[in-house]
Amino acid sequence: MEDKVTKILLIYTGGTIGMVKDYATDTLKAFDFKKLLKHIPELYQLDCAIDTVSFKKPIDSSNMNPAHWVDLATIIESHYDTHDGFVVLHGSDTMSYTASAIGYMLENLTKPVIFTGSQLPIGDLRTDAKENLITSVQIAALTEKGKPVIQEVGLYFEYKLLRANRTTKINAEHFEAFQSPNYPPLAESGVHLKVFKEALLPRKRQKRLVVHKSMDTNVGILKLFPGLSPQLLQNVLDTPGLKALILETYGSGNAPTESWVTDILKKAIQRGIHIISVTQCVGGGVLMGQYQTSQHLKKLHVVNGKDMTSEAAITKLMYLLGRGVSGKSFKTIFETSIRGEMA
Repeated sequence: MEDKVTKILLIYTGGTIGMVKDYATDTLKAFDFKKLLKHIPELYQLDCAIDTVSFKKPIDSSNMNPAHWVDLATIIESHYDTHDGFVVLHGSDTMSYTASAIGYMLENLTKPVIFTGSQLPIGDLRTDAKENLITSVQIAALTEKGKPVIQEVGLYFEYKLLRANRTTKINAEHFEAFQSPNYPPLAESGVHLKVFKEALLPRKRQKRLVVHKSMDTNVGILKLFPGLSPQLLQNVLDTPGLKALILETYGSGNAPTESWVTDILKKAIQRGIHIISVTQCVGGGVLMGQYQTSQHLKKLHVVNGKDMTSEAAITKLMYLLGRGVSGKSFKTIFETSIRGEMA
C-alpha cells in the first residue's frame, strides 16, 4: 500500500510576499500564483503536493476586513476534507488580526493553518519570502502517526512558528516582524526544524469542523492616555450601535481614578455595553485589583482581558458577539481561553 501524499493548499490573499518587481516600471505587482513553482522551484523538493488558490483580487492587508475573513474561512472550509494543511499568504500589517479571527472562526480545527508573508517581495534579491514560504509549507505538512503535528492556527516568520492569536507586529523594517510576548514559540527553524510539543494546543478528538461566519463589528478600541477627556470617552461610548469597547489600560490594567471615569463606564455597562481591559504594554497582562488604580474597574465588573493581545481581544469580541453570547455569560466566556489566546 502506497503512503498517502500530504496535500497542502496555498492561499494567497495579497501582500508583499506575492509581489514581483516589474523592472521596466520599477513597481511591484502581484504575480499569477499558478506560476509559483517557477519562482520557488525549491518547493518541488518538499515531500507534499501543493495546490494554490488566490483571492480574485489580491488585497493589501491594510484593506483587510471581516468580510474577507469570511471569504478565507470559506476557502478553508471548502478544501478541508481534500487537504491536510493550509498555508495562508497575507500582508504583515494586519496578519495578527486575520490569523486571530480565523482561529476563532474555525471550531474543532485539527489541521494546520499557517499564516506567513514577507517584508520584501518574492523577486527581491534579499527576500525573506522564500524561507518563510518553504518552511511554512514544511510545517503544514508535518505528520506523526498519520496525523498533523500542528492542529491550530500558527504564524510563521523569520525562523519561528508562533501561536497566531498570541502575536503582534512589532517592526515594520526588520525581517523579525512579529513577536509573541506572552507565549513561547511552537517551533523554531534552524539546521533542524524543532517543534516544542509542550507548547502546542492539546490534541482534540476528531470532530466535524464548524465554521462561524458571523463577526459583529459593533466594537471599538480606546487607548488610555494622560489627558483623556470625559468628552472623548463619552463620545466613543455613545457611538450608535456600539456593543463593546476594549480599553487599552496602563500597566497591569490601571486607569485614572477620577470619578468621571467611573461614572461614564458605569452608565455604559448599565446600558449593556461590555467593557474589556487589556494592557497597552507589549508584554504582561491585566491583574485587576492588584493596584488601587484598577480596583474601581474590578468593582464595575469590567471584563479582564488578562494577557491577550489587542488583536486577539478585538477579534474574540467580534466572534462572541457574532455568536450571540448573552450579556449574563459574556464576562465568564470572554475570560475563558477558547483557542489558547490567554493564560
